[in-house]
Amino acid sequence: MNLFTDIRALVLDSLSAMMDEGALPAGLDTGNVAVEPPRDPAHGDMATNAAMVLAKPAGLKPRDIAEALAARLSADTRIARVDVAGPGFINMALSDTVWQDTVRHAILTGPDFGRSDLGQGKRVNVEFVSANPTGPLHVGHTRGAVFGDALAALLDFAGYEVTREYYINDGGAQVDVLARSVYLRYLEANGQEVAFEDGTYPGDYLIPVGEALAAQYGDALVGKPEAEWLDDLRDFATDAMMHMIRADLAALGIEMDVFFSEKSLYGTGRIEEAIENLRARDLIYRGVLEPPKGKRPEDWEPREQTLFRSTAHGDDVDRPIMKSDGAWTYFAPDIAYHHDKIERGFDLLIDVLGADHGGYVKRLKAAVSALSEGRVPLDVKLCQLVKLWKNGEPFKMSKRAGNFVTLRDVVDQVGPDVTRFHMLTRKNDAPLDFDFAKVLEQTRENPVFYVQYAHARVCSAQRKAREAGLNVDDAALAGADLSGLTHPSEMAVARKLAEWPRMVEIAGRTNEPHRIAFYLYDLASEFHSLWNRGNEEPALRFVQDGDEATTRSKMALARAVTVVISAGLGILGVTPVEEMR
Repeated sequence: MNLFTDIRALVLDSLSAMMDEGALPAGLDTGNVAVEPPRDPAHGDMATNAAMVLAKPAGLKPRDIAEALAARLSADTRIARVDVAGPGFINMALSDTVWQDTVRHAILTGPDFGRSDLGQGKRVNVEFVSANPTGPLHVGHTRGAVFGDALAALLDFAGYEVTREYYINDGGAQVDVLARSVYLRYLEANGQEVAFEDGTYPGDYLIPVGEALAAQYGDALVGKPEAEWLDDLRDFATDAMMHMIRADLAALGIEMDVFFSEKSLYGTGRIEEAIENLRARDLIYRGVLEPPKGKRPEDWEPREQTLFRSTAHGDDVDRPIMKSDGAWTYFAPDIAYHHDKIERGFDLLIDVLGADHGGYVKRLKAAVSALSEGRVPLDVKLCQLVKLWKNGEPFKMSKRAGNFVTLRDVVDQVGPDVTRFHMLTRKNDAPLDFDFAKVLEQTRENPVFYVQYAHARVCSAQRKAREAGLNVDDAALAGADLSGLTHPSEMAVARKLAEWPRMVEIAGRTNEPHRIAFYLYDLASEFHSLWNRGNEEPALRFVQDGDEATTRSKMALARAVTVVISAGLGILGVTPVEEMR
């Protein structure tokens, strides 16, 4: 039940009838006709631009179209009032029964209220986190992890078939550095004195890995040349780091469907296959790139390279895929990886990357466009930095990690629910301040508390009603007479509830889960406003002593609020609470 979709259908049906009757030219394109909330709520509940967008192709004045359309719309029982404003905007106020029916529908539908068929079962791959397996996840990864997981949940709620995926960067030089760092911890576990040089990982998190290695090998590797242990330690260390990363993700309630190893692309012909796919389209060639921006010509050594003609698919410059020594560039396995995703039959690819990968977006999009011949879109979402604060000071680095704040540092301080919600209180490409003191405050300024408190208040009212011997189970509330829900504060809550299905579709279409967090805060605000008015006007209280029928109608409204809050928090990965401590 999406009221905005329903009223838009009414508008389109009315326009179709006007075409049939000759009031409008036949065959007008109505694709741009929209029904949305008016900018000023005083103008009504919904507004349509139909007359404005059809006036020119119809060869008529927008006001004339608007007045004829308004007359038709006013005949529908759902429409309480229609006004034509300005040159031809149409504002509509809906009848109270429409909002009351929304409350009932929310209770009857339960957790599925607001679910959409927007995705129509299309398969979408959401790749996120994908941190190098060289240590625990840090706070920057935390934001990307929360965003990616919430986006995946949102798309599932919006009707997509979603796969959560982690790309393990285990094929590059950083894994060699990890292996050498673990070897130092191994020597340490065997009583050797060691020094961590620049370029190694000194974090304490590698101590147990070195100890585990010593438990398995004893001192057999002590003093051995690197060539004898590097390959084995790469695998050993990577497995240990991925075990740690999986545990970090689990601490945030995140479970991946697929872990894809970069190393699996090497020596298997998969990179070569992807490059040959591009070569067959005349997109691979030998050539010389122009000097990079900011370089003086005398500083530039032109050399012939194997290049991907990425400019043919929207990139600024063509990109090298092979080094002069014949080794692949870092871009080549990324091409092969995305080729693999396309071959697995996904209809949409989403990559969640750190803001430092901004310069990488165009080449990735070009590769996917070329490999899929434009069939599979790629949306790259960049997550900006998180600045941590505590007691007005920047939060200090983690000793365990060596040089950064870990995901566990954050979760241990405030818990997974607060972490997740707060990470979604800004759009992903906007910087985020995370103040450990403020995110735990129990005030309206703390959005996670404010939303949770609304849910807990409803649960408290339900307990009070049951203690009074009233039946406030869902079946009883769905069957209640809701005609008494007419107060403006009650209607404000019902109207906000009705926006939920539309919000799911907007957030799903734009891949922006932060919209859900914003919406939940607004819904909680309307609910708290109604609750607080009940302190001054007893007739607005949810439990009316001695009046079971009125209590049920008011509790139905409150219950609908928890239906939506629970669904919204579910998308964000946050657990709704029944009591606030």
